[in-house]
Amino acid sequence: MLNIDITSLFIQIGNFLLLIFLLNIIVYRPIRNILSKRKEEMSSAEDQAQTLTQKAAQNSNELEANISDTRKQGVRERDVLKSEGDEEEQKVLKETYSIAQDKIDAARKELEAASLSARDSLQAEIKGFSTNLVEKLLGRGI
Repeated sequence: MLNIDITSLFIQIGNFLLLIFLLNIIVYRPIRNILSKRKEEMSSAEDQAQTLTQKAAQNSNELEANISDTRKQGVRERDVLKSEGDEEEQKVLKETYSIAQDKIDAARKELEAASLSARDSLQAEIKGFSTNLVEKLLGRGI
């Protein structure tokens, strides 16, 4: 049969309290410390990940803005170069047209001079031929 003695009851209660105290020191406290450190590290890692995610989003936005600005600048430069090229083309065409027109005018003048010279020499020859022909037809000199 079970005999409950007050002294053994207090000894058992003391043993139980001592066991709880020792278990708290030896087992529970280190586990709670490890869990709290883990919680702090996880919180720090989450904060760092969130910060890096925000920085990545910001860098991505900046990169997109820079790409857009660069494209706009490239289009502007292309347009400027194209307009400069068109102006240069017009200038070269005008110069070429002017040179060609001068050569055409000079050739016309040469042709007119040659034509006048040929006409004069032909008229002189025609005059001589006509005189010869008349002399031959008439049979006497004019």
